Amino acid sequence: MATVMQKIKDIEDEMAKTQKNKATAHHLGLLKAKLAKLRRELLAPPSKGGGGAGEGFDVTKSGDARVGLVGFPSVGKSTLLNKLTGTFSEVASYEFTTLTCIPGVITYRGAKIQLLDLPGIIEGAKDGKGRGRQVISTARTCNCILIVLDAIKPITHKRLIEKELEGFGIRLNKEPPNLTFRKKDKGGINFTSTVVNTHLDLETVKAICSEYRIHNADLTLRFDATADDLIDVIEGSRVYMPCIYVLNKIDQITLEELEILDKLPHYCPISAHLEWNLDGLLEKIWEYLNLTRIYTKPKGMNPD
Repeated sequence: MATVMQKIKDIEDEMAKTQKNKATAHHLGLLKAKLAKLRRELLAPPSKGGGGAGEGFDVTKSGDARVGLVGFPSVGKSTLLNKLTGTFSEVASYEFTTLTCIPGVITYRGAKIQLLDLPGIIEGAKDGKGRGRQVISTARTCNCILIVLDAIKPITHKRLIEKELEGFGIRLNKEPPNLTFRKKDKGGINFTSTVVNTHLDLETVKAICSEYRIHNADLTLRFDATADDLIDVIEGSRVYMPCIYVLNKIDQITLEELEILDKLPHYCPISAHLEWNLDGLLEKIWEYLNLTRIYTKPKGMNPD
């Protein structure tokens, strides 16, 4: 594990040192592909020996949708679960009060939504620190993620959590890349595009494919894709899901600060302790889950 970690660190350092321009695009694409492969190794260690791959907490999926609460320790995830679902999840003024996954159920507009209170994650969770790997594995099974942020230090937390989830193959508020990648038996790499490409060229595509030992494939781009998009499609294990940034403890900041934070996209300010704007949060969860209500009718009879 240490050697894989070291390799990841070396590649990240080299990427940080490399200037981004047309001449280095090919080299950066190769580094990104190597990094994605190493990350995958880290997530699924070899089957021999002790610990298995990044397995989540054993929580049976129930209800119509599953929503996970992800965030650093002591940002108010358990309080939010208690207020929304009436389930008891221990709350205290020290970090890591919640040590396992606590499920609760919200009934909203006739739909049962399962809410999971996950333990706090720490920086480096994607590399297996803390219980990060279990937390993020469970988060992958959700239909929507609520990233709970502390209003006093929201932006720094937001970036760190996004980085951890991205490293685990979860893409937040993104659509799957609009490109077709098909392996074949012979004929080399065919690269066609319906739009002008500023990021990818044939050399970069060939370099990334050769890193995955793919020498014959058809690639069709329908948008200006980056090397990361191509790697995501080749890896094939990425999860695209909606995410809401829940800004908790807004009773501790001024109105001016709240107005600045209000400009963030996908964001919902609340105070779980004082029960401010919990209805607004439920409304937003409903909107992001994009559930369809279907009314059935008996055969041969008029609708009720």
